[in-house]
Amino acid sequence: MKKENKSVIIWLLSGCVLLFLMVVVGGITRLTNSGLSMTDWHLVTDTFPPLTDAKWQAAFDEYKKFPEYQKINIHNDFQLSDYKFIYFWEWFHRFIGRIIGLVFFVPFVYFLVRKKLDAATIKKCIVLLGMGAFQGFLGWFMVRSGLIDNPDVSHFRLSLHLTFAFITFAYTLWVALDLIYPERSIYKVTPLRNIARFALVALLIQIIYGGFVAGLNAGLIHNHWPLMSDGQFIHDSVFIEQPTMLKNFTEGKSGVQFVHRTFAYVVVALILFLYYKSRKFALNTTQKNGVTILVVFVFIQFLLGVFTLLYSVPLALGLIHQIMAFFLLSAMTYTLHRLSK
Repeated sequence: MKKENKSVIIWLLSGCVLLFLMVVVGGITRLTNSGLSMTDWHLVTDTFPPLTDAKWQAAFDEYKKFPEYQKINIHNDFQLSDYKFIYFWEWFHRFIGRIIGLVFFVPFVYFLVRKKLDAATIKKCIVLLGMGAFQGFLGWFMVRSGLIDNPDVSHFRLSLHLTFAFITFAYTLWVALDLIYPERSIYKVTPLRNIARFALVALLIQIIYGGFVAGLNAGLIHNHWPLMSDGQFIHDSVFIEQPTMLKNFTEGKSGVQFVHRTFAYVVVALILFLYYKSRKFALNTTQKNGVTILVVFVFIQFLLGVFTLLYSVPLALGLIHQIMAFFLLSAMTYTLHRLSK
């Protein structure tokens, strides 16, 4: 790491931490069904929550006009105090998004003026800023789907929003790693790099289906393991819930859960294969550490997934499972970077 890059690296890693926090709060928002509490989007005027009783009541009255209240919460003795709870999590989620925007943009301009960024890093940071703006759009695009007729967001849009947040984090970490390790390593191992690439793609597919499971509440059914039910590895409903096979595996609760729980074996197998192959090469310390951490993290994540399913997705386990996915992606990004460069 070059000394002149230290402040830029700290900036990028701070962005990684904030993106991690954003995903954690987003998970809480989803698991507490808080995502549709703010029915409008104003870049400036809703920076802070309502500060008077009258403004709280006005926000609550506006919320009552939308499907979530009219079709669900009106029957649950839903009061203003309940509304304040779900409002907080959605507001906090959006507030962190604003902070991330400032943390990325303001220092970027400062480093640009002070000429602390080389041409390659400038291009990467511009991509990051574009990804951040697009992520904000995806958040609005997701919430909007639950404010029209159906009092729930589209699981496709939720998964897109979640997965793109993971990808933005991974790319931010990659840019930081480029500065932490500026010299090309003589230990580049192409066969292992290629396996790691396949493992990364598999992990991203698993994250996409994790979003589908969350969006459809598919973790609340078939709460058995390793079988989907007593005596069945594949439950009958996997193939008959939707009119077509494609819809069964993208829109059916049983089909989506089946893919997510089964594809976990693929992710574990690829990472174990990477570890097995890595033992045949003379790796440096960072490469060995990356592969080892990756193996440890994938087993922890697999076990968390099993217990989250068995206990029907309690808030704590569901959140920890999502957090561990973040750690697993971090380890995958780090390992792939060290095997590539």
